[in-house]
Amino acid sequence: MPLRLNNRVALKLRRRELRSSLTPAEARLWTALQHRKLEGRKFRRQHSFGQFVLDFYCPSEKLAIELDGAAHDSEQADAADRRRDGFLASAGIRVVRYENRAVMGNLEGVLQHIRGYFGS
Repeated sequence: MPLRLNNRVALKLRRRELRSSLTPAEARLWTALQHRKLEGRKFRRQHSFGQFVLDFYCPSEKLAIELDGAAHDSEQADAADRRRDGFLASAGIRVVRYENRAVMGNLEGVLQHIRGYFGS
């Protein structure tokens, strides 16, 4: 039986906890992404892949969107993000990161940038 990488059962409770406690930036972006509002693309929130839980994931584009707040402002967090992004890249998943303040202050600019990752 092949190793399951998407939405592993072991992370189900963690995904549920994260969905019920979105940050204000995550909630704002989710409102713009849910129900195929962005170019008809399906997004999932708090989707796990491997041992990681992605903030948002678009399966058709193999695109992960991560929102970063103050918790990512350290060398240790930066190194962890690079390892995570490398693992995802090895599986063909592109990762795009935005700071929470970008989502809160320029949501349309963030959405326009995300559209740039969509294939035709």
